[in-house]
Amino acid sequence: MSRGAFEASGIARQEYPFVPPPPAVVRRHTEAQALRVFVRDGFVDRYSGDLLVFPPVLRVLTALLPDDFPFHRNWKMEETHQAYWELYPTLDHIVPVARGGEDHEDNIVSTSMLRNSTKANSTLEELGWSLHAPGDVKLWDGLLGWCTEFVENDERLLKDKYIGRWHRAALAYR
Repeated sequence: MSRGAFEASGIARQEYPFVPPPPAVVRRHTEAQALRVFVRDGFVDRYSGDLLVFPPVLRVLTALLPDDFPFHRNWKMEETHQAYWELYPTLDHIVPVARGGEDHEDNIVSTSMLRNSTKANSTLEELGWSLHAPGDVKLWDGLLGWCTEFVENDERLLKDKYIGRWHRAALAYR
């Protein structure tokens, strides 16, 4: 190894040490668990303060208007309407599990897919972000009430497995 490579290696080890993440654990939350957090947060993106919608709302729009409101099951950006990235709520660990955060509801907030992807395993401090206050589900329910009622009146939508799972979670939540 040349002297320059040796010095570069030392700088990399000192300034940018490699810390392997803990072994990946698949964390799957049920629709009921996710809904509890979305309602607790008032369907507000806790990183931006923007409003979010009940997840099947967007899929209902895709079912009704597939050409105007496309969705790709693997979230391909060129085949998924931008509204999915901005309005679809997902759960995120405030302190990433890979950085020592706990997989507990106190460490989980609602955020959009876009911000969740942007945040990745960063801390709020590293990004210069802060938590916004939760919303009031009595003022904005993410179209939960509308979607639940709309889906009940369309048998075709209830047969969609994704929409059906969320619909059952909404009925159990009431």
